[in-house]
Amino acid sequence: MNVLVIGGAGYIGSHCVRQLIEAGHKPVVLDNLVYGHVGALLPSVKFYKGCLEDKTLVGKILDEEKIELVMHFAAFINVGESVQNPIKYYYNNLAGVIALIDTMIQHGVKKFVFSSTCATYGVPKKLPLDENHSQLPINPYGQTKLDVENFLKSCSKAYGLSFAALRYFNASGAVEDGSIGEDHSPESHLIPLAIFAATGKRKCISVFGTDYETPDGTCLRDYIHVDDLSRAHIATFDKLSTPGTSLFYNLGTGTPNSVLEIIKGVEEVTGLKVPTEFGPRREGDPAMLYANSDKAKRELGWKIKYNDVREIIETAWRWHKSHPDGFGDKK
Repeated sequence: MNVLVIGGAGYIGSHCVRQLIEAGHKPVVLDNLVYGHVGALLPSVKFYKGCLEDKTLVGKILDEEKIELVMHFAAFINVGESVQNPIKYYYNNLAGVIALIDTMIQHGVKKFVFSSTCATYGVPKKLPLDENHSQLPINPYGQTKLDVENFLKSCSKAYGLSFAALRYFNASGAVEDGSIGEDHSPESHLIPLAIFAATGKRKCISVFGTDYETPDGTCLRDYIHVDDLSRAHIATFDKLSTPGTSLFYNLGTGTPNSVLEIIKGVEEVTGLKVPTEFGPRREGDPAMLYANSDKAKRELGWKIKYNDVREIIETAWRWHKSHPDGFGDKK
C-alpha cells in the first residue's frame, strides 16, 4: 500500500516508517521539520518538506504518489505548553487535521490512521482504562485530540471516511540497532530525562510527589515500546476497507511502572547513578494510568514484543549512548 506519513520524521512517525517498509508497504513522508529530523529517515524514503494544511502540496502528493492511506503523527504533544499556549495547539492539532481531511476527501483518499492519546480520558475513574471509559480531557492537548476523534466520526458518517484512532500511553524506547530514537527539544519524557541525568547531560531528574497511594509513593505509568505502537497502527490497515469504518484502540502493556522503578531501571541498564531531586506533586497528575489493550489484541492480532520495561530502557540507552547529541541538527 502507498502510505503518506504526516510527521514521519518525528519520533513515532520515523519508527513507523521503518515498520511500514518491513511490512512491505511504500511510505512517503511529509514533515515540516519543526520537531522532526531528516536524519531519522532512510535515504530510500521519498520526503516532502511542508505542512499538512498546505492543501496544494498535500493534494499533489496524494495524486502523484498514488496514496491509498494517510497516517498522522504531526501533533504538538507538550501538555504544559498546551496549557500556556492553547492557540498553537488548536491551530496545529485540530485545524491542521481538518485541512488535511478536507484535502484527502477532495482527492478521493478515504483511509486514515490517527495517532491519538490516553490524555483524552482525563483523570481515570477506573483502571485499567478501556475504550469505553468516559473522555474528559483536563488540558488543551488532550482536548484537541478528542476534538479530532469527534471530527473524524462526523467525516466517517458524512463522507465515508474510514479511520482508526489509536489512544496510546507512554511511547518509549528506540529501534534495536540504535540508529534512530527519541530526540525532542525540549525533552519531557521520563526515560530519556533519567538517561540525561545519569550521563551528566542534566543536573538531575525531578520526581514530582512521593506520597501517592502507590507501592512506592510515586506515580505509575504504562510504558509501551515505539515499535510495538507502530506495529499496531499498521495492523489496522486491513480493517479499513469498508467505507465509514470507525475504530478506536488503546495501546499499552497494561503493566505500569512507577517513577522510581524507571529511575532504578535506568541505573541498572546504564550502570550509572541517576541524581534525583524530590519535589511536591504536579497539579493534574493522576496517581495511576495504565491501559486495557485487550480489544487491540483481540481484533488486530496485536502482540507486544517488549513486555519488560528494562528491555525498553535498553533500546533507549543504545540510542542515547551512540547518539549523545541526538541527530545533531537542532542547535
